[in-house]
Amino acid sequence: MANPLKPAERTKIPRQHMPEQEAGARSQNFKEVNLGLSFDLAKSEAARCLACASPKCVDGCPVGVKVKEFVELVIDGKYLEAAAKIREDNILPAVTGRVCPQEEQCEGACVMAKKFGAVGIGYLERFVADYERQSGQVGLPAIAPATGKKVAIIGSGPAGLSAAGDLIQRGHAVTVFEALHDVGGVLIYGIPEFRLPKDIVSNEVENMRRMGVQFETDVVVGQTVTVDELLNEEGFNAVLVATGAGLPQFLGVPGENLCGVYSANEFLTRVNLMKAYRFPEYDAPIYDCRGKNCAVIGGGNTAMDAIRSAKRLGAKNAYIIYRRSEAEMPARIEEIKHAKEEGIQLLLLNNPVEFIGDEKGWLRAARCIKMELGPADSSGRCRPVPIKGSEYELPLDVAIIAVGTSSNPLVQSTTPDIKTRKGGYIEANSDTLKTSKLGVFAAGDIVTGAATVILAMGAGRKAAKAINDYLLTGQW
Repeated sequence: MANPLKPAERTKIPRQHMPEQEAGARSQNFKEVNLGLSFDLAKSEAARCLACASPKCVDGCPVGVKVKEFVELVIDGKYLEAAAKIREDNILPAVTGRVCPQEEQCEGACVMAKKFGAVGIGYLERFVADYERQSGQVGLPAIAPATGKKVAIIGSGPAGLSAAGDLIQRGHAVTVFEALHDVGGVLIYGIPEFRLPKDIVSNEVENMRRMGVQFETDVVVGQTVTVDELLNEEGFNAVLVATGAGLPQFLGVPGENLCGVYSANEFLTRVNLMKAYRFPEYDAPIYDCRGKNCAVIGGGNTAMDAIRSAKRLGAKNAYIIYRRSEAEMPARIEEIKHAKEEGIQLLLLNNPVEFIGDEKGWLRAARCIKMELGPADSSGRCRPVPIKGSEYELPLDVAIIAVGTSSNPLVQSTTPDIKTRKGGYIEANSDTLKTSKLGVFAAGDIVTGAATVILAMGAGRKAAKAINDYLLTGQW
């Protein structure tokens, strides 16, 4: 059934608001902030779609989800069919419906965006994925007959999972190797429970197991086994390196070695993967934030995740210290909004120049300097310039550095014939994602540097296509 409303009537329907936990309550727990659309809200939101003849939203999606088709199925009330339609191109719909920056991707390309507000594509994706999961009737894609070819994927983050989903559908045997004890990569260790519940990720991984993907955890490729051993002794016909950009960067200022100073990677891994958020049920090794002054240095989504976690762990004062203004912050607008609602204090145009410790080596303060914005730098954002004589001390017990990451070096260091570029990232053909080593491909953050979940998934799909072509033709 087509949308019964005329286009002019559709534009009069306001974008539906996603129900969410009240800010005061949610800042004290790790339950999901956004609560999902009701049936009525989902129908109203889907009815806003103009069903464009040439839908730009599809072009804006890095994995090519058939947005127009799945939204039409929502209008018809065919929610299981809608979820199955998404899963044709996106193996993790319940994940991307929660953490994908739709405002920059599909919704950013929506023709409704400028005048009426984009159709809530992400909200609808989450709605049908949750409906499917709760119904127990998951529409898994068909699997082609076995080809007899084996593919090893190093890393179970978004790029690796996306590639695995496509390759298993094409009939290849796929084994994903994960260094940690749980599957999901950054989806598990990097994104907090209140944004992406662990059982959502586990459910999507279980769906992939049902499709035939094999997962091996606690395998550190580069130490436990090498790429050459996978290709030779283990008999894999192709290898995809999808290890991400998990090496934390630091500020390079005095005092970063003090107790109480973390990288965001370490802090979030302890909170998420080691379940510090469920203390005292899990006595995870993390410095107690209760009643303490905690700050995160940085302005991206990782910074927001870390400081909102610290707040939930009982921080008395929770600060974001960012050297530019709010307009330059790379975090999603929704994440900044949620953080401010939860009582996070934004110390904008400020930058730490030193961490100060007590006589026992524990952090007690940060010496900060105030900044002003100068001309634009290479990123296109205004360059922050220190204001001479503006230094001051900010009392702190916990400081978390969230200023970016660089390439994970393990695979490259033990596979010298894989070419790398500046920063240790793997050099890969932009079209095929082939590396300099026969049979080895690379995708995601290990190639591009840190990016979004959905961009990594798009790279995984591109790699899967190239791997499939290589396995079937033998041509390199």
